[in-house]
Amino acid sequence: MSDCLFCKIIAGEIPSGKIYEDDDVFAFKDIHPKAPTHVLVIPKTHIATLADCDDAALLGTLMLRVKYIADEVLQLAAGYRVIINVREGGGQEVFHLHIHILGGKHLPF
Repeated sequence: MSDCLFCKIIAGEIPSGKIYEDDDVFAFKDIHPKAPTHVLVIPKTHIATLADCDDAALLGTLMLRVKYIADEVLQLAAGYRVIINVREGGGQEVFHLHIHILGGKHLPF
């Protein structure tokens, strides 16, 4: 999608703090972190929200990459939080499916 911020990041049109990339997934540092470690994991395929995705294989791939990135790349052995905001009422600001990984400190509820 030509006007999508995250699609432009994937395409290299906008710089990012990339920390991981493979054929299906791109991960980068959040520019407004809510924790010492705050990374966004996104599919390379444009999907506006979780509510728009019926692709079980893609969702499984995303979650396995979240686990790999948190455990192996970020080394968040003490734990981490995974968040998906869905639609405007759920706090989603960029309409490209993305998963937040937050860690690096104790995260209260």
